[in-house]
Amino acid sequence: MTKRSSAAAAPAPTIPAIPPTQVLARLAALQTAPTADLKQQWRELFGKEPPPFNRPYLVSRLSYRVQELAYGGLKPETVDRLVALGEQLDGSNVVLRRIRADSRPLAGTRLIREWQGVQHVVTVRADDFEFEGRPYQSLSAIARHITGTRWNGWTFFGLRARGDA
Repeated sequence: MTKRSSAAAAPAPTIPAIPPTQVLARLAALQTAPTADLKQQWRELFGKEPPPFNRPYLVSRLSYRVQELAYGGLKPETVDRLVALGEQLDGSNVVLRRIRADSRPLAGTRLIREWQGVQHVVTVRADDFEFEGRPYQSLSAIARHITGTRWNGWTFFGLRARGDA
C-alpha cells in the first residue's frame, strides 16, 4: 500500500492582466518606487522571486513586463526570426555567444583621437583596423605608430578606461 501526500501541489500563480490605460502611470511609478516595492511587483508580474540584480535592471525588466502584459509579447514569428539571426551571428558557437557583444566596435566605426594637436582617424573593419590607408591587426599597433611608445590601444582610443579589465 502506498501513501499519498495529503498536500496538493501549489497552484501556479495568476499573473494579472494590465489594462492599456494604466501602462503610462505604472511605468512612471516604477521610476520612483522603492526597491522593496519593485521586488513585490516582480513577484506579482512574473510569478517568481526577483533576481538579485540592481535596481535599474529591475525597473527595465518590469517596464517591459508591464507593456507585455498590456499589449502582448513578441509574435512567435518574431521570436523565430531573432533566433535565426542569432544563429547566423554566432553559428551556434557557445564560446562566441559568451563573448560580450560590445567587445569590439562595429565594422565601419570611425575612432577619432587627437594626439599632440593632430587628429588621427581609424576605421574599424571586419577583421582589422585601417589607419592612413594601411591595415593594422590591433589598435595597440596604431597607438604605438602614433605615439612612438607602447600603449593599450583600447585605452588610447577611449574604448576602455585605465584599469578596466
